[in-house]
Amino acid sequence: MTGCNLSRVEKTGEAELPLHYGKASEWLLSRMRRLAENIVVLIIDEYGGDELLRKLSNPGWFQALGCVLGYDWHSSGVTTIVTGVLKSVVRPEYGIAIAGGKGKQSLRTPYEIKDIGRTFDFSDEQVNGLVYASRMSAKVDSTAIQAGYDLYHHAFFVSAAGKWVVVQQGMDTANRTARRYHWFSEHVRSFVNQPHDGIIGDIIKENVLDMTARERENSQKVSLDLVKDGIGELKNSVSLLKSQSQKTLREWIPDLSGTEPRPRFRNAELMVMPRTINWDALKSAYEVQPGNYEELLALRGVGRATV
Repeated sequence: MTGCNLSRVEKTGEAELPLHYGKASEWLLSRMRRLAENIVVLIIDEYGGDELLRKLSNPGWFQALGCVLGYDWHSSGVTTIVTGVLKSVVRPEYGIAIAGGKGKQSLRTPYEIKDIGRTFDFSDEQVNGLVYASRMSAKVDSTAIQAGYDLYHHAFFVSAAGKWVVVQQGMDTANRTARRYHWFSEHVRSFVNQPHDGIIGDIIKENVLDMTARERENSQKVSLDLVKDGIGELKNSVSLLKSQSQKTLREWIPDLSGTEPRPRFRNAELMVMPRTINWDALKSAYEVQPGNYEELLALRGVGRATV
């Protein structure tokens, strides 16, 4: 780990998470399971299940747990392996249950949450709230935040008291790095207003879209107004933007001749309009008339291009 700031104000951190493919060996996993179960039992016995969730929501603590269990300290695999190990040893009698996982396993999260609800005797309202939290946390980190990381891992931890933690990870295949996102229900006041307990990775990108940042409150309001006004005007605006080629300052800087060197230009990444937009989803959103940005983001079909 190269450094991590975990305050509630600056909820970003830094850790080396290069993409590593392959599987952990069974001899290592068997030892990790035995040690992980003992650590989990000790924490729950001493401090309770909610304290375990609180620790798991801390990116630095989670990273350190992977090291203690004997896994690579600088690998994207620490996220998937540690959550997989915990899922295999944590039992409902401990007052904690885990849903989801890597790849296709993450798609089973809603069904597993319903099973957990029956085990912990949650009401239908509680279960629906947990399923919503799982879906929205995944949608925020894949859609509302656009930094080039595609989610491929989603783990949902639930306590018998109904509190939850999300640990999910995305990969950027272009630079072969991963980024991990941590959520804790105790700190989530809104899914679209700085909801994370931490975001950790080893690359800081300048050209990103983060609609959950406090500074994006006005952008959220503008997006909501655009949807509520109908898609006709929005279609015209998008068409106009697409028809105009993007220009740079090069066009207005003369070509220097003689001995004077030509000015150096730095290539910069530009955010461009998406090629396709789900207009049917926007039409549905107009008919629904969402009351706030979270309601808009929660609608089916509202994806990255629409955002």
